[in-house]
Amino acid sequence: MNKLILNFKSKESKKIKNPKNFLGGKGANLSEMGRMGLPVPPGFTISTKVCEIFYIDKKKLNKNLVNQIKKELKVIEKDVGKKFGDLRNPLLLSVRSGARVSMPGMMDTILNLGLNDKTVNALKLRTSNGRFAKDSYRRFIQMYGNVVMGVEGYHFEELIENYKLTKGVLLDTDLDENDWDGLIVDFKRTVKEKTKKDFPQDVHEQLLGAISAVFLSWESNRAKVYRKLNQIPAEWGTAVNVQSMVFGNMGEDCATGVVFTRNPSNGFDEIYGEYLINAQGEDVVAGTRTPQYITKKARQQAKVDAPSMEEVMPKIYKQLHKILKKLEKHYKDMQDVEFTVENKKLWMLQTRSGKRTAKSAVKIAVEMVKEKLISKKEAVLRIDPNSLDTLLHPTLDENSSINVIANGLPASPGAASGKVVFTSEEAERLTGMMQDTILVRVETSPEDIQGMHAAKGILTARGGMTSHAAVVARGMGRPCVSGSSEIDINYENKTFRTQSMEIKEGEIITIDGSTGRIILGSVSTVKPEISGDFSKLMSWADEFRKLNIRTNSETPKDTKTAKDFGAEGIGLCRTEHMFFDEERILSVREMILSKTKEDRAKALEKLLPHQKKDFIEIFKIMNGLPVTVRLLDPPLHEFLPRTEKEISEVANVVNLPIKEVESRIEELHEQNPMLGHRGCRLGISFPEIYEMQCRAIFEALVELKKKKIKSAFPEIMIPLVSTEAEIKIMKDLVINVASDVQKKHKIKIHFMVGTMIELPRAAIKAKEIAKHAEFFSFGTNDLTQTTFGISRDDSGKFLNDYLENKIFSIDPFVSIDEGVSDLIEIAVEKGKKQNKKLKLGICGEHGGDPKSIMFCSKVGLNYVSCSPYRVPVARLAAAQAELGKQTVKK
Repeated sequence: MNKLILNFKSKESKKIKNPKNFLGGKGANLSEMGRMGLPVPPGFTISTKVCEIFYIDKKKLNKNLVNQIKKELKVIEKDVGKKFGDLRNPLLLSVRSGARVSMPGMMDTILNLGLNDKTVNALKLRTSNGRFAKDSYRRFIQMYGNVVMGVEGYHFEELIENYKLTKGVLLDTDLDENDWDGLIVDFKRTVKEKTKKDFPQDVHEQLLGAISAVFLSWESNRAKVYRKLNQIPAEWGTAVNVQSMVFGNMGEDCATGVVFTRNPSNGFDEIYGEYLINAQGEDVVAGTRTPQYITKKARQQAKVDAPSMEEVMPKIYKQLHKILKKLEKHYKDMQDVEFTVENKKLWMLQTRSGKRTAKSAVKIAVEMVKEKLISKKEAVLRIDPNSLDTLLHPTLDENSSINVIANGLPASPGAASGKVVFTSEEAERLTGMMQDTILVRVETSPEDIQGMHAAKGILTARGGMTSHAAVVARGMGRPCVSGSSEIDINYENKTFRTQSMEIKEGEIITIDGSTGRIILGSVSTVKPEISGDFSKLMSWADEFRKLNIRTNSETPKDTKTAKDFGAEGIGLCRTEHMFFDEERILSVREMILSKTKEDRAKALEKLLPHQKKDFIEIFKIMNGLPVTVRLLDPPLHEFLPRTEKEISEVANVVNLPIKEVESRIEELHEQNPMLGHRGCRLGISFPEIYEMQCRAIFEALVELKKKKIKSAFPEIMIPLVSTEAEIKIMKDLVINVASDVQKKHKIKIHFMVGTMIELPRAAIKAKEIAKHAEFFSFGTNDLTQTTFGISRDDSGKFLNDYLENKIFSIDPFVSIDEGVSDLIEIAVEKGKKQNKKLKLGICGEHGGDPKSIMFCSKVGLNYVSCSPYRVPVARLAAAQAELGKQTVKK
């Protein structure tokens, strides 16, 4: 492809192998809609390759590119019969971004480009509509001044609000031509004051400035944050679409809107959208005006009077309805469409696969299989595994006391409680202190992206269900209530008022994004009901996947939750978590602080029945399934008393003076406990601890067997092994305890012994370790820490710098790093060479990460283990990994 800029009608775009990579999503779809014969305003796409060149050329457009842009401009002029900068019939342009994947609101757009002090009068004469011409010019100054010249948007908004107050009107549409004339003068003066430059009158200068600004917005803070949250590579860049303007703000027979071919909140097969008469697209998505419904049914359900588009513009509605069906059939997916009506003529400005909630994504995928639009494989591949997280978490308990203080639009489902905050910065600050927040804004802007991510939920006073807040919240899985005209926000006082009360910053509210309710205080939640669509999709995923999915769990509640979500065993049962119970911690401390083996034995004797009881419950729930029990792993200091009260309690139990207890605590102190006396090292120093734990496991099995209750199959895991000798000594210990229990009860016990590979040396010496291990479980949390020499608990202080400087493309504690994956591959290969029957799994946090699961499938592991709520995520990701391998083979 020699051409870097392509007209929407260009036949060359048909030949591009991956059009979205070159033309961006918007450009590729505009070109395709044009080929489908849909009404698309003429235009051209400046490719993502130009974005790369732009940054190489020190953020400038070179001469060759400028000439190509001018050449394509002439094609548009010929198509529409207007001339750019002409004083009789001026061509106006929209300049919009278009990345490979949809990044709603994250990058810049400029509309009405080509207006200046002279062309605005030409537009007035041409259309016989002075109000429209002046309104378009002030919009252009406002957008260009903000996006290209860097003037904060609120300077313009304040001028408009003050003007409306002086005139005594509520809406922008109440201002006439003379009002806009006055504001145009004020806007230009503001630009001059803030930038020390005049607003540009040369239309070609305007165009090149706008194109450069869109490219520059790819590296804006909000775009970087969005890319980081959605793992979008920085090197992709964005395309720019330059298009002939069509106007939804010319009068009452004009409109603009955003519409989805299905409901993005619940997946129902119904048109879902909003429109505004006498407006431009930004008015709908920016949330500056609360729009009206597209369909009569939606208006009636919402119990509002403002007429729907179906009622006001029936002919246009029918035409739009027909096009929506055509687009969905063509793209085989739910579409998010932008349109404009100019003097009763419908124009299509964009189509893309719509952002949707997890619930609707599942429903739409299953429904489309039923409709024979897509196959089961396509349905499984279409759902983002990470999005299922939001589907599986609790919703509001309707039986609890609920005090509704206001209502808004149900923009993104789910419920969230938290402290009210009015700025993104405060949301981030409190989240850093482990406090839940609800971000309350008049309307959100793309600058709020970090705060929206930090907050548990979002509440806005303005904006509809297709506004920036709604679209981004749905994409993030955050509950959102938008357009609540019942609340009045005062940023200065940090309060919002409802009809009955005032809520201050820091007070707790709950928002219900499924109903639009705003509730005082926090509300208890209930476990969600998993729909039939979800079960259907999961059953398809299970047909395709080969990896088994287990869970990390040590409580009966978590174990049952995981099993209900389809866990096929427990891949990590952390026995130390059982020690922190109030009843047991004293005995644990007694055991640790004991100086003699006899005293330790007494304390361990007290712990044995508790451990046995835990194992009985878990083994019972996981009947017949494998349970990997990790013997005590963390350093002993974690269990030691810290407060004076705790030290005093322990001193009484062990019958020692407080000073002696304090001295023993000091003795056990380690400089770097994560690399200290922990894991199998404890088993070597204090074998009686591991003996007690193994006895509890085997006696639990015996008791279940005697009661004829089907038990789980235990896999006993020795942690932090780095040498062959360690695993041999520990395995012998386990076998000896098993022999004792078998002899005592005359019952045969079946079990396995393996190890956790979490140290680089263990991976490298896997062949020797595999002589004594029946399974390897990769503990990728510690393997990542020890490979990098980075503490996971402290890495937050500098990891962002590493991501910013592109040293890491992703946090290595989120997705397995290639260095860590190399060690896993070495261990798998060497271990399998020694023991062909070696079972292989992973149980670190990466076990629930779709990218890491892709690697686990490729390297030939038998299972991944993750937290209970990530089990469905892992099931789906494992299916996608397998289907991905099949595609590669083809």
